[in-house]
Amino acid sequence: MPFAQLIIGPPGSGKSTYCNGMHQFMSAIGRKCSVVNLDPANDQTSYPCALDVRELVTLDEIMADEQLGPNGGVLYALEELEHNFDWLERGLKKLGGWTIRYEPRLVVLHLTDSYSLTLPSLYISTLLLSLRAMLQMDLPHLNVLTKIDKLSSYAPLAFNLDFYTEVQDLTYLLPKLATENSVLRHPKFEGLNRAIVELVEDFGLVGFETLAVEDKKSMMKLLQAIDRAGGYAFGAAEGANDTVWQVAMRERMTTMDIRDVQERWIDAKDEYDEKERTELEQMAIAAKDKAAADEEDDPDGEGEPNTQL
Repeated sequence: MPFAQLIIGPPGSGKSTYCNGMHQFMSAIGRKCSVVNLDPANDQTSYPCALDVRELVTLDEIMADEQLGPNGGVLYALEELEHNFDWLERGLKKLGGWTIRYEPRLVVLHLTDSYSLTLPSLYISTLLLSLRAMLQMDLPHLNVLTKIDKLSSYAPLAFNLDFYTEVQDLTYLLPKLATENSVLRHPKFEGLNRAIVELVEDFGLVGFETLAVEDKKSMMKLLQAIDRAGGYAFGAAEGANDTVWQVAMRERMTTMDIRDVQERWIDAKDEYDEKERTELEQMAIAAKDKAAADEEDDPDGEGEPNTQL
């Protein structure tokens, strides 16, 4: 049975970067992975597309032919895809037994730039957008704060990272909203803001994972969450040929929690970066020394030691 991720999010949230990084990561750990591009405006991809909607329709063509703007062009393109749904279904079936007629193991990943945490108004907007997506899509859903490795270069957060990822008592944000913008100090806005945070808290659905796409541990932690949400973690989907990495992913052998993320990317980022840089340099030196030793043992490059008869 195929397992799939549906990647959504606003422009600039890191969707293309995520697809490229996850494709490389899953290939490295021995899991089959195909990327399907359903964004007609995504004219440049750094990853191989097994199926690309631009083969059916492109945004530039629509904007030129129909005299539409970018937003109208995207809506028109999606309608065109809906009218040619059989094209999508045929393409997906070729990827390994996928069939839309039966419910796939699909997990929605809603990506958001972690910069949204730096301003209370942006964070509340993110909460509303995430909640709306969860309610409308009615699928296993993970909200992901991307570019977490860049968070230390932004303005300092008002609270620890777990306040934002676990969506704790949002009433603590109300005074911060008032100081962010003088307009929001008006009583009518105060009542509206309170109603919004109470709405989010009443549903109790929204929470966030974090991601630094270039960090192996961060990718492992997120993929474990995806596997649990989609059911992959509860069975050996790849059969008896699972690699050590695949077993580790199912057995939850990574222990990073949000406090570790806070320490790694906010509180002690420079120290961790220096430690990783030193380790990489040591690995490079060790690899160079090993290559030199192998050259001495086999100067002719024939794979066997020289012998004298």
